[in-house]
Amino acid sequence: MSSRPTGAARPLRRDAEDNRRRVVQAAREVFAARGLQATLNDVAHHAGLGVGTVYRRFPDKETLADAVFADELDEIAAMAREALDEDDAFAALAGFLERALERASRNRALREVMERAEFGGEGLGRARLEIAGHCETLIDRARSQGALREGLTAADIPPIAAMINAVLALPESASRPLWRRYLAVVLDGLRAGEGGRPPLPD
Repeated sequence: MSSRPTGAARPLRRDAEDNRRRVVQAAREVFAARGLQATLNDVAHHAGLGVGTVYRRFPDKETLADAVFADELDEIAAMAREALDEDDAFAALAGFLERALERASRNRALREVMERAEFGGEGLGRARLEIAGHCETLIDRARSQGALREGLTAADIPPIAAMINAVLALPESASRPLWRRYLAVVLDGLRAGEGGRPPLPD
């Protein structure tokens, strides 16, 4: 008698975990296409589940976004960490920005999460801090190597990413990677240049 409840409970636990995975995968696809304006109802519909199932696992959009994008930002943080191993700090910084923006170019909500520092929970906050710390190290190294235009700080990186994100929102960007053109322009402006360049204004 006592073994039946235990045996019966196991499929329910598996079902619950399967549903959670379906919700997270559906959210990843819906958010990538529609951005953070997508609702939990949209996610439930895409997953083929009742909205109550979604709300039982994720009480609000921020909780779900944390589950979806904490791993994404962790992987971007890993890109920045790998860039620290390169000898040429400016090339490492440029390469990291290109890789991160390449990833963001395919995911509307990821761009929004990267721009909105207040959005999300502990997982997103921790990953953002790690990314910012690695960028600061890369900038300090590039400056010490004489490769960086005077005045640039780690605080300039999020606005630079936001400028490229604005390019990604242009209708023309849907048919060609226009963002790469403007990233090249921005990066050229950040180089110290032969003979030096005037420092960036405050």
